[in-house]
Amino acid sequence: MLDELAGRRVALRHRIAPEGGPGPGLTDAVGELEPDGPDAVVVHTRSGPVRVRRDAVVAVREVPPAPARRASRAAVDRLERVRAAAWPAPVVEELGGWLLRAAGGWTRRANSALALGDPGTPVEHALERVREFAGRHGIAPAVQAPVDAPWSNRVAEAGWVRAEGTGTCTVLVTRAASDGPAPWWPATPGADWWAAQGEPEPGPGAPAWAVLTGVLRPGEQSTATSKDPVEVGFGTLRDTDGTPVAAVRAAVVDAHVYVSRLWVVPAARRGGLAARLTRQALAWGAAHGARHGMLDVADDNTAALALYRGTGWTDHHRYHYLVPRDPA
Repeated sequence: MLDELAGRRVALRHRIAPEGGPGPGLTDAVGELEPDGPDAVVVHTRSGPVRVRRDAVVAVREVPPAPARRASRAAVDRLERVRAAAWPAPVVEELGGWLLRAAGGWTRRANSALALGDPGTPVEHALERVREFAGRHGIAPAVQAPVDAPWSNRVAEAGWVRAEGTGTCTVLVTRAASDGPAPWWPATPGADWWAAQGEPEPGPGAPAWAVLTGVLRPGEQSTATSKDPVEVGFGTLRDTDGTPVAAVRAAVVDAHVYVSRLWVVPAARRGGLAARLTRQALAWGAAHGARHGMLDVADDNTAALALYRGTGWTDHHRYHYLVPRDPA
């Protein structure tokens, strides 16, 4: 019965004291059930894992998923900083609690100001710094901030508006665990990975290399201030003919594996490749020390959101990009 409920949310009653002894003899643990060898199981509760010997289990039953809880502001800020370290811009300047980032225009994520705390100056002055920094590095001015966060609201009050296109995204989280052997993935993307992404492989020193791998042009030095080590891996799936049809990037920072750049070529979709690559990324991350998985999806990508929510990922928070009404 226990093994049949593996991976599900359960209420497990177990013995904590000898029968007839003083004090309570039984207690309950509610959370996701995971086998722990032939003699024990682990229940991953909201307060942490609880290990229970199998012979101490009195009763167990499956229960509905836990209601969603809104993440605290501190938890949101911490995860945003982990995401920033896992997608490193080669040029970073600190402005109080803001990070001004530039990567030659490759991806909005690496070419925006991450606003999480007090910039140490009036918001209007901070936004002028964002414009000046963007102009200096040849990118469009943009601010990334969690939705409804204090500094997001202050930027909006200063007249900046939500960006068109992929303006709002949802960050989802799960537990990083392996249900099989972890794949071996190279630390740099090869030609097959780029082919599966549907993009030409960029030349040496291109901004994409700096963001994806941290490798800059010879003689250059990153100004990024993150002290978190980043370990990256690039996974590729091929069809029966050996043609690359799906690819993903995974990066481990501070016990989190950040899953990004997941792409399946249109002709190979609806075959389970996205879910397969996601599982592999979590297994790869767990093998490299990650305990948690995270990814982000544009809010208008309803198919991807349904896929992840249906396979155990839960919403953590949302973020958006704000741009000046007049970008000149």
